[in-house]
Amino acid sequence: MTTIKDIARAAGVSITTVSRALNGYSDVSEKTRKKIIELSKELNYSPNTLARGLVMNKSKTIGLLVSGFSKESIKDNFTFEVLAGINQYAAETDYDLVLFNTNSTMQREKTYTQLCRERRVDGVILQGIRTDDPYLQEVVESNIPCVLIDIPVETDNVAFVSTDNVLGAEKAVNHLIELGHRNIAMINGHDHAFVSRERLKGFKQGLGAHGIPFREEWAVNGEFTEKEAEKAALELLKKYPEITAVFCASDLMAFGAVKAVSTLGMSVPQDVSIIGYDDILLAEYFSPGLTTIAQDRQMLGFSAARLLTEMLQEESAPKHIVLETKLKIRQTTAQARNRS
Repeated sequence: MTTIKDIARAAGVSITTVSRALNGYSDVSEKTRKKIIELSKELNYSPNTLARGLVMNKSKTIGLLVSGFSKESIKDNFTFEVLAGINQYAAETDYDLVLFNTNSTMQREKTYTQLCRERRVDGVILQGIRTDDPYLQEVVESNIPCVLIDIPVETDNVAFVSTDNVLGAEKAVNHLIELGHRNIAMINGHDHAFVSRERLKGFKQGLGAHGIPFREEWAVNGEFTEKEAEKAALELLKKYPEITAVFCASDLMAFGAVKAVSTLGMSVPQDVSIIGYDDILLAEYFSPGLTTIAQDRQMLGFSAARLLTEMLQEESAPKHIVLETKLKIRQTTAQARNRS
């Protein structure tokens, strides 16, 4: 079996240099690092990651901790796409990836730190956690490096990655207003989601920029689920038949809103225009095709993993990354019709 002594001998460098090159330390020149990596491949060197972890007190493993994973999560594909992005970056940088789920029951049994130590992760990416989750405070106080997805917390050990939710919501509102809509409602997620607060802010700013007053009673929560959004849309459209367009803070909720319009004997987009947020895989294949604000969930995961590994390697890294969104126009939005 090839050892780092064999590689050191072949490369004409010290064992320490080989070790530091293979483990990504920045004090080894790029030329030497490439030579050592090429030799390790030629000699079929396979590092004992467990032994290496014990010596360095590092496992070269990062974790994705998901909160609130459910059947609904499978439908919107969000976690899988984030995971794919993290996995892509981990594979490119020789990190292993561990996925673990948490819920309120598990949190009563184990602390965040215990959970991370048990799985021997050097750092963690957190996705799906609510702003009122007790684990969030544990994350902030822990010395385990962490990157949050969609929660803006920055400390020595915590950074975050998100999309520009305010601008994304503004794009949605601008699109509806360009189509002549003035009576626009919003179905948001819930009060303990950072993205909900940001998308509501963007919704208000979009209306305000065109001199359209924000109506509190036209902004309701749908809990990020299709079923709850369908209920909310039914109540809104029954009570306020003058509404001609609805902005939903997720695609799943937009699907629910489309069902509500149909239940009321109307059609989308002829009677009511609907726009979602996320551009999940089903949005393109939904009938009619869903107009939505696209965010690159795979890039969210990729960026989070890159940020976390930079923190782990003590490189100078930004404490947050904000990604852009795109408007995808399909068949659920159309020119406003005057309904009286």
